[in-house]
Parts: sequence; structure tokens; C-alpha cells
Amino acid sequence: MGLLLLVPLLLLPGSYGLPFYNGFYYSNSANDQNLGNGHGKDLLNGVKLVVETPEETLFTYQGASVILPCRYRYEPALVSPRRVRVKWWKLSENGAPEKDVLVAIGLRHRSFGDYQGRVHLRQDKEHDVSLEIQDLRLEDYGRYRCEVIDGLEDESGLVELELRGVVFPYQSPNGRYQFNFHEGQQVCAEQAAVVASFEQLFRAWEEGLDWCNAGWLQDATVQYPIMLPRQPCGGPGLAPGVRSYGPRHRRLHRYDVFCFATALKGRVYYLEHPEKLTLTEAREACQEDDATIAKVGQLFAAWKFHGLDRCDTGWLADGSVRYPVVHPHPNCGPPEPGVRSFGFPDPQSRLYGVYCYRQH
Repeated sequence: MGLLLLVPLLLLPGSYGLPFYNGFYYSNSANDQNLGNGHGKDLLNGVKLVVETPEETLFTYQGASVILPCRYRYEPALVSPRRVRVKWWKLSENGAPEKDVLVAIGLRHRSFGDYQGRVHLRQDKEHDVSLEIQDLRLEDYGRYRCEVIDGLEDESGLVELELRGVVFPYQSPNGRYQFNFHEGQQVCAEQAAVVASFEQLFRAWEEGLDWCNAGWLQDATVQYPIMLPRQPCGGPGLAPGVRSYGPRHRRLHRYDVFCFATALKGRVYYLEHPEKLTLTEAREACQEDDATIAKVGQLFAAWKFHGLDRCDTGWLADGSVRYPVVHPHPNCGPPEPGVRSFGFPDPQSRLYGVYCYRQH
């Protein structure tokens, strides 16, 4: 076997240094006898390490706390307990790098990056190394791996985490097909959202999303969902589905973008005001009400998860004018539920109210 090269010692708060290599802690048998389990050969003599994680996807909301289950056991069961090393990390997806989340030996652990202060192991039961993530963020969804290391043996399991949310198409004030991929990421972030994944778009299509303009997805492919095939959207002869243009150049090609917003920690509401407002006046009116003007993603989330239903057009933070309808009724647009858009009117026009957002 080749020699294992160790980088400099990593000091944990309240503990002495532990050798650290490639995201794992290793015990040094010459200097750290207590941390080494000394029973590595047992696992080579018919004892098997098994790691168990759920097969089903976990669903939760932005701002919530969630537990990613992970347990391990031995076959056959061992009489005496053993010290193991545990590592959690988030897998690479759509070009994003892997992210170390947490590594631990016994009660000592260290978290990394954006996860610091938000994650810890649930070790209240024997062989339980489940990960709790608090104050979930939009970028936290994805696939996580739980790895348990006992001497020379290591086994792992996969946990998939999805946030409940709503997909919405977003178009530039200058018309369709104005964003390259990076600009699409930026505009979604500005609307309290992220670029949607294919799985999220497909789920939205299953729920009835029908949109003829192609938009970026998280993996830099360009696709669009069609429920009712028609001439301008690939022709009436094609079956309903999510149509794909395939991967496109992230800087050179330009399309719309599909954004994904999750349930809110606050409240979106239509501000009752005696007069119609310009865009600037709308922003000021929300501030005077101890709130901010709502973003597009927040309005979609309020419509989807809180049943916001108003037939009143109102300004949003991006300068667009929209209104949410849960129960369609006469004189309130098309017969389907949805968030209606009046586009991007002249910011000086006094024809609209405003939707505000107040965080809890």
C-alpha cells in the first residue's frame, strides 16, 4: 500500500490536534492511542459495517430545520462499542463543487463553510449519526452523503433533500431571450429565488405549468414545459412534455430563465392605500408600513403556499405589475389560477397599487 500523506494538524475547539486528510480525521496510533479503536482486524474477520439512509426524498421548506437520517450497524452485532469517524458532505451537481458539511469523531466535530453554526449530529441514540440542518437556505437542497469510517472499513449512504417551492418563468423588461446563464442566475437571486433544476421544472409541468418560451435551468440546459401542444410551441403534432434545446453556451446564448422560490418566512400582502402609486411611491409606501416591496419569487410563494388571492394589480420590486389569483372569477383574467402579469409599465404611471413583504 502507498503511504498516506497527512496535511498539518487541524485543531478543534477544546481538543488537541487531530490529523486531517481529504476531509477525514485519522488517528495516529503512535501518538493518539485513545482515539484508535484497535479492532480494525475484526471487520476483516466476517464483521460487516452497514450504513442505512432513507430511500425516499425528504421535502422541507426554506428557513426550517430538517434531519437527514443516517444510522450504522454491524453484522453480526458487536458486544463492545467502537469509536467511528463520520463525514457528511454535499455532492457535486450541475457543475457546482462538492461541499464538506461536517466531520466528527465521537462528540468532537467540525462544520464547514456556509454550514458553520447551522449543522450538528444527532447522537442521542446509539449508532445514530443523523445530520440536523437549521435555517435551511435555497442552495441547501441536493444530495448529501453520510460516510462512517471504522479503521480500514468505510461505508456510506445517500440522502436527497428537496425544498418545497414553486417554479416560475422570468423574462427581462426588454423582452424575451435576454439572459445568458450567469445573468439568469443573478435575476433569479434578485427575485428571492434560484435557477430551477430539471426535476423542479418537470414537477411543475406535472402540476400544469405550460410555457412556450425556452429558459435556462440549473444544469445550463434550455427547456420549456408544454401541456397544450400548439403551432408556436413545437407544433400540435408533438406530445405534451418538457421540451429541450439541450446544453447551451453559458455566456454566448440568451434565453429566459426558470426560477424556483420556496415557502416564505414572512407575509406578502396587498397594501390598502387611498391612492394609486408610482413605482417610487410604492416602495416608500411599503417602507412606511414597516415592510419592503415584494419580489416576484415572494409573490409566487405567497400565492402557492399561503393562498394569496387578489384581483388588484400591484407593483413589485423589479418594476413589474402582477396580481395572484387562487380562485378565478369574472373580471379577473383567465379561468385558470395563477400569477397574472401586466409586464413592466412606465414607472411613473399611477395606475397600480403595491404588494409588500414583511418578515416574521
